[in-house]
Amino acid sequence: MSKPGDRKNPLAKAQQADRNRKILIQVGVGVVLVGLIAAIGIGLAMRKSDDKNTSSFAPVVTHDASTGATPPNLTEGGAIRIGKSDAKVRVQVVADLQCPACQMFESNNSAVLEDEVKNGTAVVEYNIISFLDRASSGNQFSTRAASAAYVVASADPSKFQAWLSAMYSAQPKEGGNGMTDDQLIQIAASVGYTDPAVAQGIKDQKYAAFVKDETKGVFDTGIKSTPSVYVNGKQISDQQSLMSPNGLKPVIEAAAK
Repeated sequence: MSKPGDRKNPLAKAQQADRNRKILIQVGVGVVLVGLIAAIGIGLAMRKSDDKNTSSFAPVVTHDASTGATPPNLTEGGAIRIGKSDAKVRVQVVADLQCPACQMFESNNSAVLEDEVKNGTAVVEYNIISFLDRASSGNQFSTRAASAAYVVASADPSKFQAWLSAMYSAQPKEGGNGMTDDQLIQIAASVGYTDPAVAQGIKDQKYAAFVKDETKGVFDTGIKSTPSVYVNGKQISDQQSLMSPNGLKPVIEAAAK
């Protein structure tokens, strides 16, 4: 508070102005510090968010064998593994065989995935799940196709990628009738699955119960859509990589270095 007579005293006025400047400087420094703290907080939050988005995909599948058979030779996360487990690059693909976006991903990248498996650069792990039964007019095509995936992969994994490409090439439209068991058997036979046990497994929906539990395990990880693709633990969300011809090739090659 100013004293009487200060207005006529130049020295007092100068001292008051100096005090005012100090107060303004202190306020300014405080504002800057608050801003820095906020920025650091936002940065850390974004980093945590990024870490979450790029974390490894590791579903836990709990399946009671008394409710249905468990496919052999799967990964711990219930995936069909194609290729050598010690390959430099691990690609994880989550897909539903009724999903149009999965078909687009497959048509653009199936050749890349096959080539990278053949040359030993990559191992590909497929979680074929089922959540689009509603899109096949009540015949549960999504579940039956996923069960068929585990039937054929169990019989001969070396033909699995060819089977997958054939299945997507014949993918029925959403809202249609899906495929019959005979059609599923014909597609399997067209790529070399001619063992009668494969046809029987498809008809029996041998792994339908497992598919249900595996689908739950996958969605429990936080995945909300298909296809979901990971390369060496990092989720690939770039549409250019996922949906352009051979788009995943540079991603795999970079990961292999």
